[in-house]
Amino acid sequence: MSRFLTSIVGAVVEAAQELRIHRGRVILSLIGVGVAVCALTSMVGMSSLAAQAQTESQERFGGRPATLMASAYGTGSEQPDAAAYITAVHELAERYGITYVSQSGFGQQNVQFIDGTVPVQATTVDVPYGEMHRVRLDAGTWFEADDARRLAPAIVVNSAFWQRLGSPPIDTHPTVTIHGESEITAVVIGVSASNEWDTEPQLSILPEGAAMIGQAAGADQNSGQQPGQLPQFEFWVPNADAEAFTARIQSDLRAELGDAYGVDVFRNDFGQSGEDPLLSLKLVVGAVAGLILLLGALGLINLSLVTVRQRIREIGIRRSFGATAPRVFFAVMMESVVATFVAGVIGVMLAVAVVKSPLVEQFIGQGLVTEFPPFPIEAAILGLVSATAVGAIAGLLPALVAVRVKVIDAIRY
Repeated sequence: MSRFLTSIVGAVVEAAQELRIHRGRVILSLIGVGVAVCALTSMVGMSSLAAQAQTESQERFGGRPATLMASAYGTGSEQPDAAAYITAVHELAERYGITYVSQSGFGQQNVQFIDGTVPVQATTVDVPYGEMHRVRLDAGTWFEADDARRLAPAIVVNSAFWQRLGSPPIDTHPTVTIHGESEITAVVIGVSASNEWDTEPQLSILPEGAAMIGQAAGADQNSGQQPGQLPQFEFWVPNADAEAFTARIQSDLRAELGDAYGVDVFRNDFGQSGEDPLLSLKLVVGAVAGLILLLGALGLINLSLVTVRQRIREIGIRRSFGATAPRVFFAVMMESVVATFVAGVIGVMLAVAVVKSPLVEQFIGQGLVTEFPPFPIEAAILGLVSATAVGAIAGLLPALVAVRVKVIDAIRY
């Protein structure tokens, strides 16, 4: 074992010495492989940013994995007791240790702007909804528990709503009149970030505020419930236990409500399909990364073959002084491996600098990422392993050529 290790160390040292002698060839090798490894590692790193942006975008729409939607509705003429149902939902959440529970209702409210009264899409939510759906704010704050006790309901609006108000500073506590069963003055406490295609005014309001406003004339029920239907609720539960929680919540709510009501519980987040939503992105990145690595390997093989042919006389002299075929084979191949490993280290360092630069993060994230992931360690490992593998593959053919050289012919070369 010691003899084997000594041979490996000796070959590595010899390869390092040869690399110092042939600096020009080493620089060419480092440039080609370093660029390939940098491109490969950067692609994998940037894909993690793109995946995070896509994931956060989907979570804002359907909730974080796993978000369960519970919907209850009456099957007979009996009027639903919404207050008792809401109490039962929160007791159920406490029983199973579910911290994040929120109403999720959609409807319309008539809002008075300068240019007239406009029907605005209204979302009835609880405080945890902001965390469950990764709500981003351009200004102000999200709802807090104390907001439920406000005499003037608090609302969080989108950018289109805020701009239609004239973009007043949030710290001035801007107000707006909402025409429900009576005229209610609501206070804007926050402005949620909107996409460029989100051009219609929208608002979010707590259930207590929605109850104060009441149902607007000619508008849908603001809580999102139809006659005989109870408020919808979302539960954020561990992804691994989604199926178990689905069964438990449905069973408990049916037992609580009785036979006069039906209960549906289903996943509302992007994991409901059971497929990887980022599969297409991963396949594209993998294909591009493989192509980059292949081009780098082909360039290095070509360069290594030319270099070995230029060193045939040197190899013949070494063989004449007693160097064995395995020693020559290993030394030639290790030159490639050491060079590409150094190139891989440089390429990975450049990739980290590129991917983690603020300009690249903002360009890839497009304002959709709130939690930028660290540079993926698997990308750095992939870059170093790929560089070493390319060096071994690129050095294999030249090493075989070097071993097959006859001593007498090499000296005459």
